[in-house]
Amino acid sequence: MSNYWEKMKLTMNKVILKIFILIGVCLPLTSCNYNSLVEKQQKVEQSWAQVENQYQRRADLIPNLVNTVKGYSTHESETFEKVTEARAKATSITINADDLTEENLQKFQAAQNELSQALKSLLAVSEAYPDLKANENFMNLQTQLEGTENRIATERMRFTEAVMDYNTAIKKFPTTIYAGWFGFDPMPQFKAEEGAQRAPEVSF
Repeated sequence: MSNYWEKMKLTMNKVILKIFILIGVCLPLTSCNYNSLVEKQQKVEQSWAQVENQYQRRADLIPNLVNTVKGYSTHESETFEKVTEARAKATSITINADDLTEENLQKFQAAQNELSQALKSLLAVSEAYPDLKANENFMNLQTQLEGTENRIATERMRFTEAVMDYNTAIKKFPTTIYAGWFGFDPMPQFKAEEGAQRAPEVSF
């Protein structure tokens, strides 16, 4: 009987020794990977902040654009209302980086897409008003809007790359074993749309 307990004790000691060795090897790797994940997560958060900044910049241009078009058109009230409503909806949806879920991002994207469509309708109005198309303020606003659309496309691309880098990192072995323990969960991406690779055309 004593031999049995001695064997059990020896086996347990070996198991404990292996556990300590494993911990000794893994801890430095875990620490290194943890710091790397923190950096990648922060990059995603910074990229998202830039995406929101550019969408807000677009929203800030819209009131002046609407007022300029109104000065030349008195028969486009429905278009003006749609743009105003779409802008209000888009600016009401802001997402903290900690709340970047698939559902929240889809709502954000849907609202921004709705505003994009309303803007296209507003800009199309200028076709019927040659004087409006030649108006210096209108042309300046169009140029700013086009530049903002390009910035949006650029920041979205950077966000996509940052998320891809982060999501890939947390899926790699051995990081995937403990990433969830420290709250490193997968980040959502923008859904691909037709024409999403290029900025919308806003000039005539």
